[in-house]
This record gives sequence, C-alpha cells and structure tokens, in this order.
Amino acid sequence: MSVLPQAERVYSMLNMRSTDDLTTRARIRDAAVGRFAAEGFGASVRAVAGDASVSPGLVIYHFGSKAGLRHECDEHVLGLIRDVKSEHIGRAAAGLSFLEAFASTDQYGPLVGYVLRSLHDGGPAGRSFVEHMVDDAGTYVGQAVAAGVARPSRDEAARVRYLVLSALGAMALSVNLDPPDDPADLAAAVRRFVAESYLPMLELYTDGFLTTGNILEDFLAQPTPRTHRPRRRTR
Repeated sequence: MSVLPQAERVYSMLNMRSTDDLTTRARIRDAAVGRFAAEGFGASVRAVAGDASVSPGLVIYHFGSKAGLRHECDEHVLGLIRDVKSEHIGRAAAGLSFLEAFASTDQYGPLVGYVLRSLHDGGPAGRSFVEHMVDDAGTYVGQAVAAGVARPSRDEAARVRYLVLSALGAMALSVNLDPPDDPADLAAAVRRFVAESYLPMLELYTDGFLTTGNILEDFLAQPTPRTHRPRRRTR
C-alpha cells in the first residue's frame, strides 16, 4: 500500500464530514490533514497541493506558510474530535456508550493518526495540541458528570489531564512498540490497541482497581498541598 492511496482515503473521509465547507481553502486543509496523517508532518506543500489538485502557490496564498497550514489543520482536527466526543457523551445520557466512537476506528482512525503524528512530532505544536485536547476534555468530562455517566472528582482539572495523558501516552507507546507493516496504515495499529485495551479500560473505569479506600484517605490526610504543574502555552 502506498502513501498516496491512504492519503486519498483520509481526504475522502474528511470531505464527508465537511460537505458544507468545500471551498478551495477547506479542500486544501482536508488534503493536508490526510497527507500529514498518512506521511507525517515532513510531507511537502507540493504533495498537499497535488492531493488537493491545486498549485503549491495557492496553498501558500491561503495559509501563508506550511506552519500556517499546520495550525489550521490542528484546529480543524480538534473541532472534529470535539464534535465526535460531544455526540457520544450526549448519547450516553440516553443509555448508549460514549465509548462507541472508539469502536468506529476505521472511520475515525485518520483523526487518531493525526493526533499520533502530533505527539511523535513533539515540540511547541505537539504540546499545544495536547493542551487543547486537555481543555476540550474538561468539557466532555463535565458533560459526563452532569449526565450521571461519570462520578465527580475532588480535583477535576487534575483528573482530566491524567485521563488525556494516559490515554494518548498508552496509544502512542503501543503504536511505537508495534508499528503497522505499512507506516501509512496507522488505523490498523489503532484498531489493535483499541481491541486489546477495551476490556481492561472499561473494567478499570467501571469496577475500579483498589479494594479499599485507605490509600486514598491516607493521601488526602497528608498536610502537604498538592499543586498543578504550570501549563506551557505555545499559541
């Protein structure tokens, strides 16, 4: 499997979710998301332009630079993830699992692939991307608590950050240790991770792990105040 067919499939999926936004700028953005997810952020502007059937100059005209294009892709992917999360949190209130989105890995795998590329890329952009996900997760978790799906926390901000970092870290580590045969097929690695993690994740979140509250009570009784590590904003 070549990178180009994978990028084209990702581009088609993203177009299905943005049929009301098919301007030239949106077409370039969606092509870039697909290309970056399949090939990484080293992909050239020329490759993105080819996927969108435009000239490289038109890409620069709309976004100013490759960095500008990357920033808009980040914002677009975060928006798509926000929509999916909110949709499934809402359905959870009707008795349906808000984890249903993760069962649709073929559909949403490219978005997860883009996230994984961002984590691997690191640096200011990757850090900013994670911080945006933490901010958004605060909303999702708040909705889950309000809907009665999740229990409230003594420190909601700390719990949200831990959930995001642990989920993304586990997924990134799994893919890095056991990557797909085709580097462009990140969805296969994500499917494997979800299949292996579903039961222990649900069991842990539903039944818990410790059989006694003594350890938590001892921790809460400590006189030293707990503080959050300051966030490092990049944008």
